[in-house]
Amino acid sequence: MKDILAEPAVRAAKDDYCTTREAASRLGLSLGKIQQMVEHGELKAWKTSGGHRRVSVRSVEESLRERGTAGSGWTPGPGGLDLLIAEDNLDLQKLYLKTLQSWDMPLSIQVVSNGIDGLIRIGLRAPDVLIVDLMMPGIDGFELIHRLRANPDLEEMDIIVVTGIGREMIQERGGLPDTVSVYGKPVPFHELKGYLQAKLAQRRRVGVKGHGL
Repeated sequence: MKDILAEPAVRAAKDDYCTTREAASRLGLSLGKIQQMVEHGELKAWKTSGGHRRVSVRSVEESLRERGTAGSGWTPGPGGLDLLIAEDNLDLQKLYLKTLQSWDMPLSIQVVSNGIDGLIRIGLRAPDVLIVDLMMPGIDGFELIHRLRANPDLEEMDIIVVTGIGREMIQERGGLPDTVSVYGKPVPFHELKGYLQAKLAQRRRVGVKGHGL
């Protein structure tokens, strides 16, 4: 990659770039993940004359906005469902969006990459259903779930765990509340579809009863 810092005519201001460690902190990802994103062109970066990698702050901010607002871009009408997916794997994020958006369901889907962003998003607007991975950077799924279940205002929110770790390890970490549904990876889309169909049917039944009162 061309070292633009070595060219005085286009030398970047310090505020325009950050280290890979700073980028990892801002995005809530590991250093290895940042390096992988740079190699795949998902983050713009270059190397200094000393061989140190610098990441474009604008590129980091764009990635943060995409992670915070990724989704279907619309709000479901009456009887629809708001979904929030907390998953740090970018490929799985894309797979979730592609698959769920292909279903003929009134769903609004948002995606975040870690527990911190999840708490922020839920604080702004609690979803009907949270689908969450357990192993994430920063606040992981365990801590996120326990914080949410400690809030009585969120007791109506369904929580579904989709994880690659076994039940034995989950128990070693203190287990999960009984109100949380747990599925293993690979993502069981067939089961998730059935779950959401049942949730939508239940909402429609409640709506019909309420209309008749």
